[in-house]
Amino acid sequence: MEAYDILQAVESNCQARVLATVIHVEGHAYRKQGAIMLLMADGSMVGSISPGCLEADLFAYVPAVWESQKSQMVEYDMRPADDFGWGETIGCGGLIRILLEPVSGEMLVSLLAIKAFLDRGEAVQLVREIDDGYSGIAYSLHGYEQGQQPYPTTTYLLKDHVSDRQSSLSSHVSLFKPKPRVIVFGANADAMPLVQMAVSSGFRVVVADWREAYCTEARFPGAEIEVAFPEQLIMQLKLNAQDYIVVMSHQFEKDALFVKEAMKFSLRYLGIMGSRERTEKLLGGIERPEWLRYPVGLPIGSEGPVENAVSIVAELISIRRGVDKASSIERVERDSRSRLW
Repeated sequence: MEAYDILQAVESNCQARVLATVIHVEGHAYRKQGAIMLLMADGSMVGSISPGCLEADLFAYVPAVWESQKSQMVEYDMRPADDFGWGETIGCGGLIRILLEPVSGEMLVSLLAIKAFLDRGEAVQLVREIDDGYSGIAYSLHGYEQGQQPYPTTTYLLKDHVSDRQSSLSSHVSLFKPKPRVIVFGANADAMPLVQMAVSSGFRVVVADWREAYCTEARFPGAEIEVAFPEQLIMQLKLNAQDYIVVMSHQFEKDALFVKEAMKFSLRYLGIMGSRERTEKLLGGIERPEWLRYPVGLPIGSEGPVENAVSIVAELISIRRGVDKASSIERVERDSRSRLW
């Protein structure tokens, strides 16, 4: 999920200098092809492509790449037959090629455009047409839907592609997917460990509440804040089919209204905190889709805000990874007890 963090850093920090992308892997490696890392002018970095053994060496290339404004390919051959030292240090024995690109010009425009796609909940492919020397690259962005092959029909060109170039070209495709968004309705104290764990687990977290005094950066570091009453919140949030929602304001009428409005959309997940009896009353006659979960979280016997947060985030991760396929009805049938949170 660090790709979105890298894009945020590019958008907000003028010190962004060089993007490092793993474009080729043979054998074993800590990160796979497509992994990226941002190298900053002050020597800091966002993301990683190794356990730490390659980063220091890559930083040595930053001044030359930035000053020349030309991309460069760096190869690390860590296969034991060639270099036992590298293989032992990195804990693997593969070959890695890393493309270093100055974050300026078309590359900068590409990254900012990609972030705009992701903020709209849309996946996008960045296609590089690279010449033999790795110093000349043309970029194009392509809309993407699950199951599509590279280069789908929806295309957003940043220039006249590469038809005017005579050199031998190779293509490299990077897929960027939106960071999954978790909306926590209810900014009470018990939401704080949940938000912290969700942020640390790679989710984009939004805390939504009608009480402005509760919605502060100090209480919810790393989260976005939306303050409004339920009807307005639904409009502001612009829900989509990839959103996860956890309802936990503990005020029955507010929870009921928010759930009623949210369920007009198709969502990835909607979990409601509270006992089964409370939630059944809250739902009334609303149809229960398979993505509705209650009681919220995995049944681990959790007690208190921190353990409940573990239970909920574990469930979010299981759904994100495609592990938990159980519907609310199946969960209710197998859960013979009520959980009072």
